[in-house]
Order: sequence, then structure tokens, then C-alpha cells
Amino acid sequence: MQKGDTVSAIDEPIKGVVTSIEGSLVIIETEEGFPMKFQKDELIVEGALLKKNITSSKIAAAISEKETFRKKKKSVKKTKKRKIPPLEVDLHIHKLTGATHLSNYEMLTIQLDTAKRQLDFAIAKRIPRVVFIHGVGQGVLKAELETLFRRYDSVRYYEASPKKYGSGATEVYIVQNPTAQENRG
Repeated sequence: MQKGDTVSAIDEPIKGVVTSIEGSLVIIETEEGFPMKFQKDELIVEGALLKKNITSSKIAAAISEKETFRKKKKSVKKTKKRKIPPLEVDLHIHKLTGATHLSNYEMLTIQLDTAKRQLDFAIAKRIPRVVFIHGVGQGVLKAELETLFRRYDSVRYYEASPKKYGSGATEVYIVQNPTAQENRG
């Protein structure tokens, strides 16, 4: 390869004329008039295929090999697993209803109905975690929630993060494939 040769890039649809050679670096001026830099082994001199007895099948094989290497290299990259935040359900009565003159029984019934509806929704939509914010109080709502959670085979519950919720929240983990869980245990 020398200055003035017409060359083509091996793996790109670029043709041009060699304007200078600096070691293994070749600078060409493309047919559109743009200067581009290539390594010598990335270019082929027009007509060199006949001189070197290189067939188009050998070029196709080389390009295929290069593409396979690029694909393998990309597949090595690991994607970060994102931790899906839990569904949060605030069961404080002022968050659920604007009514202020409800009896304790009525408030508890509304809160439990909301918890059951949200838990059924999470199971149906395959949401793995739900945090029920119940507050501290006298512990009646918390005890009733635990009774509700025990009715579900696919539900595990425990105290939610004290850092984030204090001591007034329970986190529920929904086992997504309960039959597989039963087979293991």
C-alpha cells in the first residue's frame, strides 16, 4: 500500500485514496472528500484481491468472525438488576377516608378491607412485596393484619424496615410460585 492507492475499508462501505501513511496508520480521503484514519489491516487496495488470491468467501468469513467476536464481547456485559420498590399501602384512616366520625369498628373494617383488596391486587399483578403502614397505636390493626396474612399460603410477612417506616409497618413478601416453594420445603 502506498500514497495514491485507491483503497476500501474491509468492514465498512468506505472507499478513498491514500493521502499519507504513518507506520501502521493510513490516512485516506474518502470519495466524499473527508479525511479518515485506518489501520493498514483495515484497508485493502483496489485490485489487491486478484494479486493476493483472496476470495470473497475468505473476506466474508473474516467479517463474520469479527462480527461474532463483537457480539460475544457485548454479551459479557452484565445488566444491573434493579430492585423493585415495594407497593406501599398507608392504612391510616385519614388517608383512606375523609370521614371523622367513624366508630373504631367501622375504621378497622375499612382498613382491613383496603388491606385485603391491595394484597389481592398485588398477588394478581405479581407484585412481590407490599408494605402496609398501620402505625403503632394499641396494636389492634397490626394483629388483625397478621390474622389476614396467615390466611394466604403464598404470603410471608415481617416487620418492615425500621429505618424507613419506624415500628408501624409490616412488609409482606408474596411467593410468586407457591407450588415450586412447596416442592422445595
